[in-house]
Amino acid sequence: MTDIIILTGSPSKHSRSQLAANYAGKLAEAQGYSVKEISVTDFAAEDLIYARFDSPAIVEAGQTVSSAKGLIIASPVYKAAYTGVLKALLDLLPQDAFKNKPVLPIMTGGSPAHLLAIDYALKPLIANLKGEPLQGVYLCDHHINKENPNQPVADEETGVRINSQANQLVESIRRNHAASAVK
Repeated sequence: MTDIIILTGSPSKHSRSQLAANYAGKLAEAQGYSVKEISVTDFAAEDLIYARFDSPAIVEAGQTVSSAKGLIIASPVYKAAYTGVLKALLDLLPQDAFKNKPVLPIMTGGSPAHLLAIDYALKPLIANLKGEPLQGVYLCDHHINKENPNQPVADEETGVRINSQANQLVESIRRNHAASAVK
């Protein structure tokens, strides 16, 4: 079982949102958690477009997400929300796949004008899937250096926010684990 699943919603193979999410995942790995990325680009387009709930890749992704202890979900801002392809994937996952899991939302966009996309689009979706959304991090594109995938955050203040949120994700997982051990 993987501790933390990163769900990336960019249709681009090398996106800024993917880099930011993977960076947060590396911060969690440094604290001893196993991390695995699932990208919308991992699936056949036909499975997503035609809502093939029985696709082996979709079924496996649903099981992987359902068994995780926490999630990082990342998307670029498209038309003031997350990508449609991310929504297509999430629609195919089991309804309770995020249940009682802390979820770190990360979004990227061209300017601070889309900052509220996390609060008005992504967090309600996470809540609908029964996840526990953390505050999240919004990054402007110019704060991400695609040339340095190991240290992609080019802005110190943004780096502090991602570190803080990754720590909050890990702490939420620890609290949930401790609470379930007591039951």
